[in-house]
Amino acid sequence: MSKLGKLMLYVAIAFGAITAGFIFKAHQMTSQLSSTEKQAGAESFFAASLPDIEGNTQSFSQWRGNVLLVNFWATWCAPCREEIPDFIETQDKFREQGLILVGVAIDQKEKVEAFSKEFAINYPVVVGDLDAFSLAEAMGNPQGALPYTVMINRSGEIVDTHLGRIHMDKVEKILKSLL
Repeated sequence: MSKLGKLMLYVAIAFGAITAGFIFKAHQMTSQLSSTEKQAGAESFFAASLPDIEGNTQSFSQWRGNVLLVNFWATWCAPCREEIPDFIETQDKFREQGLILVGVAIDQKEKVEAFSKEFAINYPVVVGDLDAFSLAEAMGNPQGALPYTVMINRSGEIVDTHLGRIHMDKVEKILKSLL
Protein backbone atom coordinates (compact mmCIF):
# COMPACT_ATOMS: atom_id res chain seq x y z
CA MET A 1 0.00 0.00 0.00
CA SER A 2 1.34 3.45 -0.88
CA LYS A 3 2.00 6.19 1.66
CA LEU A 4 -1.01 8.11 0.37
CA GLY A 5 -3.17 5.00 0.68
CA LYS A 6 -2.02 4.42 4.26
CA LEU A 7 -2.64 8.05 5.13
CA MET A 8 -6.16 7.90 3.68
CA LEU A 9 -6.83 4.69 5.63
CA TYR A 10 -5.66 6.30 8.89
CA VAL A 11 -7.77 9.40 8.22
CA ALA A 12 -10.82 7.21 7.55
CA ILE A 13 -10.25 5.23 10.76
CA ALA A 14 -9.79 8.42 12.79
CA PHE A 15 -12.93 9.93 11.27
CA GLY A 16 -14.88 6.77 12.10
CA ALA A 17 -13.63 6.78 15.68
CA ILE A 18 -14.52 10.44 16.14
CA THR A 19 -17.98 9.90 14.67
CA ALA A 20 -18.57 6.89 16.94
CA GLY A 21 -17.46 8.97 19.92
CA PHE A 22 -19.93 11.74 19.07
CA ILE A 23 -22.76 9.23 18.64
CA PHE A 24 -21.92 7.60 21.97
CA LYS A 25 -21.70 10.96 23.76
CA ALA A 26 -24.98 12.13 22.23
CA HIS A 27 -26.65 8.96 23.48
CA GLN A 28 -25.24 9.52 26.98
CA MET A 29 -26.43 13.12 27.01
CA THR A 30 -29.99 12.18 26.13
CA SER A 31 -30.34 9.26 28.52
CA GLN A 32 -32.99 9.77 31.15
CA LEU A 33 -32.45 9.59 34.88
CA SER A 34 -34.07 6.72 36.71
CA SER A 35 -36.56 7.61 39.44
CA THR A 36 -33.95 6.67 42.07
CA GLU A 37 -31.37 8.95 40.41
CA LYS A 38 -33.92 11.77 40.19
CA GLN A 39 -34.74 11.44 43.89
CA ALA A 40 -31.05 11.31 44.87
CA GLY A 41 -30.27 14.31 42.64
CA ALA A 42 -33.07 16.39 44.11
CA GLU A 43 -32.03 15.50 47.65
CA SER A 44 -28.43 16.46 46.83
CA PHE A 45 -29.71 19.82 45.61
CA PHE A 46 -31.81 20.51 48.70
CA ALA A 47 -28.94 19.46 50.99
CA ALA A 48 -26.50 21.87 49.30
CA SER A 49 -25.67 25.50 49.96
CA LEU A 50 -23.46 27.97 48.11
CA PRO A 51 -22.61 31.65 48.51
CA ASP A 52 -24.56 34.21 46.52
CA ILE A 53 -22.90 37.16 44.78
CA GLU A 54 -23.05 39.19 48.01
CA GLY A 55 -21.15 36.42 49.82
CA ASN A 56 -24.14 35.21 51.87
CA THR A 57 -24.53 31.44 52.07
CA GLN A 58 -27.80 30.33 50.52
CA SER A 59 -29.22 27.00 51.64
CA PHE A 60 -31.08 25.41 48.76
CA SER A 61 -33.55 23.86 51.20
CA GLN A 62 -35.17 27.32 51.49
CA TRP A 63 -36.69 26.76 48.03
CA ARG A 64 -38.25 23.36 48.79
CA GLY A 65 -41.97 23.35 47.98
CA ASN A 66 -41.62 25.68 45.00
CA VAL A 67 -41.36 25.00 41.30
CA LEU A 68 -37.66 25.41 40.56
CA LEU A 69 -35.74 25.96 37.39
CA VAL A 70 -32.07 25.44 38.25
CA ASN A 71 -29.57 26.58 35.65
CA PHE A 72 -25.86 25.73 35.84
CA TRP A 73 -23.90 28.28 33.82
CA ALA A 74 -20.73 30.38 33.51
CA THR A 75 -19.93 33.85 32.21
CA TRP A 76 -17.44 32.40 29.69
CA CYS A 77 -20.03 30.00 28.20
CA ALA A 78 -21.59 31.48 25.03
CA PRO A 79 -24.81 29.39 25.09
CA CYS A 80 -25.19 30.23 28.78
CA ARG A 81 -24.96 33.93 28.01
CA GLU A 82 -27.61 33.54 25.29
CA GLU A 83 -30.05 31.92 27.74
CA ILE A 84 -29.83 34.51 30.50
CA PRO A 85 -32.16 37.14 28.92
CA ASP A 86 -34.74 34.38 28.31
CA PHE A 87 -34.45 33.23 31.92
CA ILE A 88 -34.92 36.81 33.17
CA GLU A 89 -38.09 37.07 31.09
CA THR A 90 -39.30 33.64 32.26
CA GLN A 91 -38.76 34.59 35.92
CA ASP A 92 -40.78 37.78 35.38
CA LYS A 93 -43.54 35.91 33.58
CA PHE A 94 -43.98 33.08 36.11
CA ARG A 95 -42.84 34.60 39.43
CA GLU A 96 -46.39 35.26 40.63
CA GLN A 97 -47.32 31.63 39.90
CA GLY A 98 -44.54 30.36 42.16
CA LEU A 99 -41.51 29.86 39.93
CA ILE A 100 -38.09 30.34 41.45
CA LEU A 101 -35.24 30.30 38.99
CA VAL A 102 -31.84 29.63 40.58
CA GLY A 103 -28.64 30.35 38.69
CA VAL A 104 -25.69 28.23 39.78
CA ALA A 105 -22.64 29.95 38.33
CA ILE A 106 -19.49 27.90 37.97
CA ASP A 107 -17.14 30.82 37.72
CA GLN A 108 -15.26 33.51 39.64
CA LYS A 109 -17.42 35.53 42.04
CA GLU A 110 -16.28 38.90 40.67
CA LYS A 111 -17.15 37.96 37.08
CA VAL A 112 -20.53 36.58 38.10
CA GLU A 113 -21.33 39.69 40.14
CA ALA A 114 -20.45 42.03 37.25
CA PHE A 115 -22.38 39.88 34.76
CA SER A 116 -25.43 39.72 37.04
CA LYS A 117 -25.50 43.49 37.39
CA GLU A 118 -24.91 44.10 33.68
CA PHE A 119 -27.82 41.84 32.71
CA ALA A 120 -29.98 42.83 35.71
CA ILE A 121 -30.56 39.20 36.68
CA ASN A 122 -33.79 39.06 38.67
CA TYR A 123 -33.39 35.68 40.36
CA PRO A 124 -31.03 34.19 42.95
CA VAL A 125 -27.50 33.55 41.66
CA VAL A 126 -25.07 31.45 43.66
CA VAL A 127 -21.42 30.83 42.88
CA GLY A 128 -19.60 27.54 43.08
CA ASP A 129 -16.62 25.71 41.68
CA LEU A 130 -16.02 21.98 42.08
CA ASP A 131 -18.93 21.77 44.52
CA ALA A 132 -21.26 23.08 41.83
CA PHE A 133 -19.91 20.59 39.27
CA SER A 134 -20.49 17.77 41.78
CA LEU A 135 -24.03 19.00 42.32
CA ALA A 136 -24.69 19.15 38.55
CA GLU A 137 -23.37 15.61 38.24
CA ALA A 138 -25.62 14.40 41.06
CA MET A 139 -28.54 16.00 39.22
CA GLY A 140 -27.82 14.10 36.00
CA ASN A 141 -24.92 15.86 34.26
CA PRO A 142 -21.95 13.47 34.40
CA GLN A 143 -20.34 15.24 31.44
CA GLY A 144 -19.89 18.45 33.43
CA ALA A 145 -20.92 20.44 30.35
CA LEU A 146 -22.70 23.80 30.43
CA PRO A 147 -25.33 25.07 30.33
CA TYR A 148 -27.32 22.49 32.23
CA THR A 149 -30.91 23.06 33.33
CA VAL A 150 -33.00 21.09 35.80
CA MET A 151 -36.71 21.54 36.59
CA ILE A 152 -38.01 20.46 39.98
CA ASN A 153 -41.71 20.27 40.92
CA ARG A 154 -43.32 21.41 44.18
CA SER A 155 -42.91 17.89 45.59
CA GLY A 156 -39.14 18.20 45.23
CA GLU A 157 -38.83 15.80 42.29
CA ILE A 158 -36.69 16.36 39.21
CA VAL A 159 -39.12 16.37 36.28
CA ASP A 160 -36.79 17.39 33.46
CA THR A 161 -33.12 17.96 32.67
CA HIS A 162 -31.55 19.56 29.64
CA LEU A 163 -27.89 19.74 28.62
CA GLY A 164 -27.08 22.60 26.28
CA ARG A 165 -28.95 25.77 25.42
CA ILE A 166 -32.61 25.32 26.28
CA HIS A 167 -35.35 27.12 24.41
CA MET A 168 -38.15 28.81 26.27
CA ASP A 169 -40.96 27.06 24.38
CA LYS A 170 -39.80 23.79 25.99
CA VAL A 171 -39.39 25.48 29.39
CA GLU A 172 -42.83 27.09 29.27
CA LYS A 173 -44.54 23.87 28.20
CA ILE A 174 -43.10 22.04 31.23
CA LEU A 175 -43.62 24.95 33.64
CA LYS A 176 -47.29 25.35 32.74
CA SER A 177 -47.92 21.76 33.83
CA LEU A 178 -46.12 22.37 37.14
CA LEU A 179 -47.43 25.77 38.22
